[in-house]
Amino acid sequence: MKEYQTITEISGPLVFAEVDEPVGYDEIVEIETPQGETLRGQVLESSEGVVSIQVFEGTGGIDRNASVRFLGETMKMPVTEDLLGRVLDGSGNPIDGGPEIIPDQRQDIVGEAINPFSREYPEEFIQTGVSAIDGMNTLVRGQKLPIFSGSGLPHNELALQIARQATVPEESDGDGDGEGDEDGSEFAVIFGAMGITAEEANEFMEDFERTGALERSVVFMNLADDPAVERQVTPRLALTTAEYLAFEKDYHVLVILTDMTNYCEALREIGAAREEVPGRRGYPGYMYTDLAQLYERAGRIEGKDGSVTQIPILTMPGDDDTHPIPDLTGYITEGQIVMDRNLNSQGIEPPVNVLPSLSRLMDDGIGEGLTREDHGDVSDQMYAAYAEGEDLRDLVNIVGREALSERDNKFLDFADRFETEFVQQGYDTNRSIEETLELGWDLLSDLPKTELNRIDEELIEEHYREDEQEAAEVEA
Repeated sequence: MKEYQTITEISGPLVFAEVDEPVGYDEIVEIETPQGETLRGQVLESSEGVVSIQVFEGTGGIDRNASVRFLGETMKMPVTEDLLGRVLDGSGNPIDGGPEIIPDQRQDIVGEAINPFSREYPEEFIQTGVSAIDGMNTLVRGQKLPIFSGSGLPHNELALQIARQATVPEESDGDGDGEGDEDGSEFAVIFGAMGITAEEANEFMEDFERTGALERSVVFMNLADDPAVERQVTPRLALTTAEYLAFEKDYHVLVILTDMTNYCEALREIGAAREEVPGRRGYPGYMYTDLAQLYERAGRIEGKDGSVTQIPILTMPGDDDTHPIPDLTGYITEGQIVMDRNLNSQGIEPPVNVLPSLSRLMDDGIGEGLTREDHGDVSDQMYAAYAEGEDLRDLVNIVGREALSERDNKFLDFADRFETEFVQQGYDTNRSIEETLELGWDLLSDLPKTELNRIDEELIEEHYREDEQEAAEVEA
């Protein structure tokens, strides 16, 4: 291990040093300041005779007299099952005052891409307890399903609700069909927070401790005043931990990453410090590749019982879904859950707008033996009815409700009830998939049978609330 005192330049989070031998990309570096403090960093660029180093703790206190040591290895995460229930900072160091972590292994945080031939197709259902997700945009094991939110919207509350409530129903019922269930695979949550304020961090920790969700979780906290360089490391540490629990210990792991916008801003900040040629809106041209390296670590591997499922959360600047961050995320992931400012202003909790939301793998994770036989038909019919109700709202603004037919008024009423009864549930209500689908039938039974053209007739006969419809007609 060679030591240098050859620092030539310090620029933002970067330190430039001269070397007389080749240094590997991503190699870990220790920098000892004249005050005796040791800081960690990572080689960002290595050219002939000069390396640039990004310092995790920031460059404060470093001057030309500081010593630079290259450790000859990339950054590794110490992993063990004992990480469950622990709270770590954005660099993977415990901050909860608990005992020292004794790792079973130390794994490279960059990870390895899953061999496409060995990758199993995501199929089994994950129940979040949120009707707008479970009923309309179902999450399946091994999927990556982002939440598109905006500044000031309650995405953190939704993230905490999912972290508390997410389960694999087959396991909890004890009659699972999946191979992992038969072998007793457990469920764990990895929560990676990037660039959050101290107030948000306190809210997260208070909720985790109050509800007991921390027992099955590993929490990584990178605060807003932590170095931007650390923000790049946090999701990789979280995903490395998830991969260990999933593929070494057979856990079904749900990874929640918030806020990916802060992560991308860190990429832009470091790119500017390196004087890189910027891409769209100043973000680095390699941002698509960088995001793909994170998102593509979700999945299932043939022969392994565990799985890694991702819910990245991002705030769209200016609520613009064409912004590079949601735009590139949409290319890589398998759908999106969209939070709506208008629904939020009406007091709908959570304010999920199901119309622009989408889960591309939903059809493979629902139906008989997975959720319920009528799930797909109920979801399709509610989408169609809600969309028609939304269109009629625009018409009402022009001609007034009195000009609409009785049929149109029923669809308007359906749209109102869908928002206030189906989507609206608060952040403390945990609905099973059975409760969600039965609630869907309650709403659909307000419509005439003849309008339920997306549901199989046998299912209508079995589930349609005939008495409720007749009572509604009498009242009318």
